[in-house]
Amino acid sequence: MQPHHRHDHPPSSTPRTARRAVLHAALAVPLALGIAGHAAAQTAATAFPSKTIRFVVPYPPGGPTDLMARMLQPELQSRLGVPVVVDNKGGAGGNTGSAEVAKQAPADGHTLLLAASGPMAVNPSLYASMPFNPLTDLAPVIQLSAFPLVLEVHPSLGVKTFAEFLAMAKAGKPVLNYASAGNGTPQHLAGELFNTTAGVKMGHIPYRGAGPALNDLIGGQVNVMFDIVGSSLPHIQAGKLIPLAVTSSERAKVLPNVPTMAEAGIAGYQITGWHGIAVRAGTPQATVDKLNATVNAIFKEPAFRAKWEAIGTPAVGGTAADFGALIKADAQRLGKLVRDAGVTVD
Repeated sequence: MQPHHRHDHPPSSTPRTARRAVLHAALAVPLALGIAGHAAAQTAATAFPSKTIRFVVPYPPGGPTDLMARMLQPELQSRLGVPVVVDNKGGAGGNTGSAEVAKQAPADGHTLLLAASGPMAVNPSLYASMPFNPLTDLAPVIQLSAFPLVLEVHPSLGVKTFAEFLAMAKAGKPVLNYASAGNGTPQHLAGELFNTTAGVKMGHIPYRGAGPALNDLIGGQVNVMFDIVGSSLPHIQAGKLIPLAVTSSERAKVLPNVPTMAEAGIAGYQITGWHGIAVRAGTPQATVDKLNATVNAIFKEPAFRAKWEAIGTPAVGGTAADFGALIKADAQRLGKLVRDAGVTVD
């Protein structure tokens, strides 16, 4: 008879091992999911951009906002490696195009908004209802510009100095009407602020963008406009328009002989505007960061910077947080100007 060999393990060994296996498996599931989620996030960040980028300009072609987008378009396209298409969506003082990005665009960074101070900071105080909330529906990416406006007239008006213009405006003969890029735009507010601070009553003619307004000023259909220095500069240099004063606290570098409003005798007058880039709220932070870094890199190129500053504004740049703080601050500052001046949508 062969001896009987027992192979029994200690009674508690198998259950304990099984419990350890179950515990390890349970812990491994969330760990694996966490690693997978992190990897997915990393993939999404590195995958951007993965298709054509649409660059929405909330004004018609030809104006300063459009000009900035078209200057940036080839640079963005080259650095991001995908096509970038400028898409003009004018109307409602910039609200139409801005609302499309804020409410309809995917929150993936493939739709950019050329964000202007009008729809971003002024319109919430100007319009009884807004189709979007600039502070919650859009995410700031980067500030692009900080620009003065220039008070300019058509040569047919017959004035060559600010003093001559002010005397004419106070006399009310002829009746002066100023063109703007639309209700609530910096051009509009500059005119209203001038009316209140100078004690005159110029009429306001809103256009669907600065481009059409400037065209009518050059053509003599209107005789006065406050416009961004950069977009009017070629026409001033060609003698088609006469600059009288700038709206900033310091003279514009490209118009060194044109006085500020304060120098011309209108104490306390100052108004500037700005542009930036925004995307729909909820866009991944990694995507916002990549866009911000890309534009900052573009602005550091000396040749591009010189070309940009030739249109009358510094290449601002900075962080997304910087731009967000500006939007909030100007929503209060310019909103107060709207209310104090009694500006309404015509």
